[in-house]
Amino acid sequence: MGSEPAAEPFRGRESDLRGRQIAGYVVEAEIGRGGMAVVYRAHDVRLDRTVALKLLAPELARNDVFRKRFAHESKVAAAIDHPHIVPVFEAGETDGMLYIAMRYVPGQDLRAMLDRTGPLPVEAAARIAGQVASALDAAHAHDLVHRDVKPGNILVAGGTDSEHPEHVYLTDFGLTKKSLSLTGFTSVGQFVGTLDYVAPEQIAGKPVDGRCDVYSLGCVVYETLAGGPPFERDDDMALLWAHQYDPPPAVSTRREGLPPGVDEVLARALAKAPEDRWGSCLEFTGALRHAGAGEGPGPGVAAFVRVPDRAPARAASDGPPPPPPRWALPVF
Repeated sequence: MGSEPAAEPFRGRESDLRGRQIAGYVVEAEIGRGGMAVVYRAHDVRLDRTVALKLLAPELARNDVFRKRFAHESKVAAAIDHPHIVPVFEAGETDGMLYIAMRYVPGQDLRAMLDRTGPLPVEAAARIAGQVASALDAAHAHDLVHRDVKPGNILVAGGTDSEHPEHVYLTDFGLTKKSLSLTGFTSVGQFVGTLDYVAPEQIAGKPVDGRCDVYSLGCVVYETLAGGPPFERDDDMALLWAHQYDPPPAVSTRREGLPPGVDEVLARALAKAPEDRWGSCLEFTGALRHAGAGEGPGPGVAAFVRVPDRAPARAASDGPPPPPPRWALPVF
């Protein structure tokens, strides 16, 4: 697996805030924690409902440019009415704290689910990925790129019937690579969040569009099928190098018995160049569904002809590979 976050988690303990009212929400319990935010279950006093209340680290709130961009992107996310995007009720600032109030989704995230169950059947993996893809394409239609698609940002709740055993939500649109880079909080060599799912163009500091989410979703799907992400390295620099230059191992080499065509579908999703990937997330998951049903990889795979570039061989005397440009990755 990739390296764990190097940044210290946002300080503060559940006992510090339990029972405290923040912008009309009474904190009840901590339900999640990451490098720059803590999420609490809270009670909405005004509307008498349970919400998920995310509090961002004070370092972010002190940056004027970040606050403005955060407010804009939160409004864009709140405007997307989609069944697989966690609704944002409110985003704002109070007492020097930035917060987001969202729908509270009972259940677990995909990270916890995979830790409990291990790899999923192809049908279940395709079903979950299809719901995430629908959410991502809806966001892309609003010119919003997620940039941090990973199992921890995919919430899995109970479904409606045997044909729809789970209902999936995608969360965390408010914190983006561009926004965080404006804070000065990250620096070269300091990684916040996992690097297992990051697209090559993000690492290189190039402009990104929805195809970087196709790549990240491909990494997530790979893990749901193989039990681990496509690239597993001992350190961060080696992992970044692999995303940029090493072809991903065929998922069939990590798990036997997969239907023919799954390898081809994932190979296109994980192409190094954005133009070689599927044109949309739903196009990718539709092909995955076809392949999972034993119908072959579906239309579009034949168009994938470019072999992912390998890095040129390096002699020992060349020293270590050059570091990538400065970047700041989105976080929980």
